[in-house]
Amino acid sequence: MRDEEWIMVRRPTVADLWNPCSSDSTSRPLKVIFNEPAKYWTDALPVGNGRLGAMIWGGVASELIQLNEDTLWTGVPGDYTNPNAPYALSEIRKLVDSGEFAEATAAAAKLVGNPADVYQLLGDIKLEFDDSHLNYDKESYQRELDLDNATVQIKYTVDGVEFSREHFASNPDQVMVTKISGTKPGSVSFTVYLDSKLDRHCKTNSESQIIMEGHCPEKRIPPQVYADDKPKGIQFSAVLDLKISKGNGIVHILDDSKLRVEGSDWAILFLVASSSFDGPFTKPSDSKKDPTSDSLNVLKSISNLSYVDLYAHHLDDYQNLFRRVSLQFSKSSRSVVCLKKNQDGRVPTTAERIKSFQMDEDPYLVELLFQFGRYLLISSSRPGTQVANLQGIWNKDLEPKWDSAPHLNINLEMNYWPSLPCNLSECQEPLFDFLSSLSVNGRKTAEVNYETSGWVVHHKSDIWAKSSADAGDVDWALWPMGGAWLCVHLWEHYTYTMDIDFLKDKAYPLLKGCGLFLLDWLIEGKGGYLETNPSTSPEHDFIAPDGNRASVSYSSTMDMAIIKEVFSVIVSAAEVLDKNEDDLVKRVRKAQSRLYPTKVAKDGSIMEWAQDFQDPDVHHRHLSHLFGLFPGHTMTIESMPDLCKAAENTLHKRGEEGPGWSTMWKAALWARLHDSEHSYRMVKHLIYFVDPEHEKAFKGGIYSNLFAAHPPFQIDANFGFTAAVAEMLVQSTLEDLYLLPALPRDKWGNGCVEGLVARGGVTVNICWKEGNLHRLGLWLKNRKSWRRFRLHYRETMVSVILSCETMYTYNGRLDCVNTYSLL
Repeated sequence: MRDEEWIMVRRPTVADLWNPCSSDSTSRPLKVIFNEPAKYWTDALPVGNGRLGAMIWGGVASELIQLNEDTLWTGVPGDYTNPNAPYALSEIRKLVDSGEFAEATAAAAKLVGNPADVYQLLGDIKLEFDDSHLNYDKESYQRELDLDNATVQIKYTVDGVEFSREHFASNPDQVMVTKISGTKPGSVSFTVYLDSKLDRHCKTNSESQIIMEGHCPEKRIPPQVYADDKPKGIQFSAVLDLKISKGNGIVHILDDSKLRVEGSDWAILFLVASSSFDGPFTKPSDSKKDPTSDSLNVLKSISNLSYVDLYAHHLDDYQNLFRRVSLQFSKSSRSVVCLKKNQDGRVPTTAERIKSFQMDEDPYLVELLFQFGRYLLISSSRPGTQVANLQGIWNKDLEPKWDSAPHLNINLEMNYWPSLPCNLSECQEPLFDFLSSLSVNGRKTAEVNYETSGWVVHHKSDIWAKSSADAGDVDWALWPMGGAWLCVHLWEHYTYTMDIDFLKDKAYPLLKGCGLFLLDWLIEGKGGYLETNPSTSPEHDFIAPDGNRASVSYSSTMDMAIIKEVFSVIVSAAEVLDKNEDDLVKRVRKAQSRLYPTKVAKDGSIMEWAQDFQDPDVHHRHLSHLFGLFPGHTMTIESMPDLCKAAENTLHKRGEEGPGWSTMWKAALWARLHDSEHSYRMVKHLIYFVDPEHEKAFKGGIYSNLFAAHPPFQIDANFGFTAAVAEMLVQSTLEDLYLLPALPRDKWGNGCVEGLVARGGVTVNICWKEGNLHRLGLWLKNRKSWRRFRLHYRETMVSVILSCETMYTYNGRLDCVNTYSLL
């Protein structure tokens, strides 16, 4: 063969090698669809690059694009210590020891601190079009968010001219981009300006730029601002840059703060923003950052890039993350894979599909909601950003509900549940950065407030890494287990990635500090046990034996479950890092056998407190006493079947009602019990339409744009949904892989999931038909050359050895039918 006859052939990818289903595997568009502009904030469509976020309303004659930047918060670094706390602590412990729980609860108010600070908004881009747009063809209107390319597109027709707008937020270029175009030359005319509810000043910088400079309040309750004030809160700047078509179009400056485009073929808006925030330990008044200069530098860095270049960068970055996992469900092999149309031939809107779900149980909507959770995580949490807060990064209010602050007694943790199993480990990095900052302030809080070593964090924090108890009721404010729960994520990150450098350099030092606090926090109790005192079960009260309502006692089941989990993690990490002889590890091992055990109540449920107190609200939203089952691992079907039966009784007792995040925690708990029927019931329970004008508090549900409801909007249930579905399909330990453990066979009878990750660093592909496993694909990507696993499917268990960079495929009987090298 002559040289010129040689051709280059690329090495096969996993996608090339994985073709498990002979039936039609046509992918369905992953789109959130509307046929009219938004009427409410929860109709608007979210975009984000991790740091910058926007809600796009899709108005025709006037458009509103609401903006967020994740470092805009009220306040300044705080002092999270209370020198009087040790005296109060001693008093509370004596009251608990004497059984005076109501009195201990009242005294515990002395341990709560100042309120956390508040997440703010950035502002708005406002667009005003010609009056002709008031008479647009309503039948032509389309508005959609395409999850596959993270782009919002709006189309409508005015007098035969089709107008379109495209919006995306680029992470690699740190810019939000909007392109406006019309099919008729010279048809694009509009006025654009910036605005904000925060104190701000807007000015044009040229015929193509608007600069908005402002600041956040120094205190969480904004004081009246005067012209001669020198604000000390976080400063911000947003810069809007405008480009129009060459040849056609002209730009005018209006009122020194607005830009007017006339007769252009197209226009592109570039929005960049920066703040003076320089970390949680630097006062805004001491920051050397210049937000306006930083924003202009970002624009300068992209000045030579075309719209096509920017969009290509955006797609390459985003799809590298999003396309790692695919999911398809159908009820049976005869189900139609395409999206059904309405009687008028129109594709139904997402709101219509949510409203019909209780009747048709459309599995495609489950797919869409699963992937929407992954989209939101990619869009709100990236390396170098802040953690995804109670609303991710999307917020329209100066005083959002619950401050939109990270809540550490379930909500922040749930935000990151899908990051590892759903193949988005990079998106978890902000959580560990935040945890490092919390440990710094938490060390001072532990030393001063509780006279312990190590570090502590309570239930609620903010951008300043607040570590002390928040202001408010004791039943939720006094809970020093927030940092300990977050530490479990450190070990989980290692088990999924097998990154030993992360374990050694990042995780173990934080685990060590947490372990030192827990060892000192535990005190000698009755019966030779170590106990926590004071102790609460998050946000829940009990009826004390004297008939009084209280929340403070000792050794709540959640306290003990979290401590058991952290101690187990420390021991496991020490074994990996060869630190078994460390003093900390020896102390932890000694304490493990003395921790208060989980007990079963007289009614057969798990006891929530150390005593079998009367529960005044058996349907309470929190599932705190089931932490050991999920997300913990100290209660398993194999090792503790009796306690798991009690956990099942507990879930029945709690019922199905509750806010969105509670519903999804229940779904994951039922999945961990391998109960597909009840796990699916909770999935179905979440997917009912919430009308913003008729919200019912604590009832959950889904808004028209797929945002999950508490109500109001809380993003945790979106992430919890994605994690719960993944848990229904794959569960794992470092030695075991459970396949389809909670698959609702009558609801998702056929399907295929590709790209989920199991502990041990295994990527998992599964295909099933008529409810039965059809094909399995596994491969390792970590640096360890091989790993042994036990594969579990129903009653079958098979031991396998997986080598690195090799893909193994198995049939429904778990026979290995093929291996492929990925090198």
